[in-house]
Amino acid sequence: MQRKTTFLTLAVIASLCFATLAWSAGDTIKVGFNIPLTGDIPKVGESSKFAAEILKDEINGAGGLKVGNKTYKLEFIYDDNESKAESATSTALKLITQNEVLAIIGPQSSKQAIPAGEVCNANKTPMISPWSTNPKTTEGRPYVFRACFLDPFQGPVAAKFVTEEFGAKKAAVLYDIASDYPKGLAEFFKEAFEKIHGPGSVVAFETFTTKDKDFSAQLTKIVSAGPDVIFVPQYYDEVPLIVKQAQELGWKKPFMGSDSWGSAELMKLCGDACKGSYFSTHYAAAGAKGATKEFIDKYNAKYGYVPDDVAALTWDAIRLLFQAMQNTNGLSGNIDKDRDAIKDQLTNIKDFEGITGKMTFTPGGNPTKCAVIVKISDKGEFEFFKSACP
Repeated sequence: MQRKTTFLTLAVIASLCFATLAWSAGDTIKVGFNIPLTGDIPKVGESSKFAAEILKDEINGAGGLKVGNKTYKLEFIYDDNESKAESATSTALKLITQNEVLAIIGPQSSKQAIPAGEVCNANKTPMISPWSTNPKTTEGRPYVFRACFLDPFQGPVAAKFVTEEFGAKKAAVLYDIASDYPKGLAEFFKEAFEKIHGPGSVVAFETFTTKDKDFSAQLTKIVSAGPDVIFVPQYYDEVPLIVKQAQELGWKKPFMGSDSWGSAELMKLCGDACKGSYFSTHYAAAGAKGATKEFIDKYNAKYGYVPDDVAALTWDAIRLLFQAMQNTNGLSGNIDKDRDAIKDQLTNIKDFEGITGKMTFTPGGNPTKCAVIVKISDKGEFEFFKSACP
């Protein structure tokens, strides 16, 4: 506890010492990206950067971002948090104090977004996490926002879906107890499922620790407990191991996943084993229309693969930030005043038309928006199955 307090004190002091009044070099707006370019989930960082680069090049190519009566060139600074909590905090502080960015996009994963959000809030710097669904990311932090729904919403969506679609009366859960995102979502799912079916209807609630590769002991317990579905709220690099090992133990019933399944890498790693599974997420690429399809086509043309939900949410998060900037009706050039003004405008955004859905912000930095249930088709594509709205 003492260490945490000391770090935050140093962070605030550092901000006061290093932050200058001029946040931009001439007519340039600097935005920081706190993303995992290496570590366990590098594809998340890659898709974040790729989406950002398309948007930046489009705006700069059209002359820049107009805010009030002035037009600015955009400069994006990408910093690798290595998929680690401690790196996410140091990256946030570096972007704020050394790079003097006006705001930060990311981190994506809750494990990094929660501690980084603490740093950004202490330094009064707006931060938007595109993909972190854990409530703690924004809780009590007026400078921290997100572009996605929350796990207290996603957990019940998954529980209701498996009940209605599979007729599930008993469920099992397997999750990483050492990671904020799967731990929180597993608990919300369990609470919601048992509210529908009664105490004890989650017949197995098994855990493992980050970096584990052998899940045979936990899966043996799960299979023997006789559930109708297994809920696996894990990242794309872990899901294939779990699914394949469960099937080797004789599991033939459905898997239900969460938004962390949505990476373009999932099917490369999982193949046929994941076909026929379902997961809750933020958008479905197959069958997309309008602005969403335009984004998908641009991304696919430039990078050679269909963008995942992280890319789409990053696109929305950046556009939310720019909308807030423009809603200030003009930036002063004073870094503290402009960060405050952007924070205030983010709080007031209503009916924002994102490519992942319409968003209205409520007090607390969280948008009200719908979720999507996706089915992994026989072709390995992520197909829209149904919507789930608050």
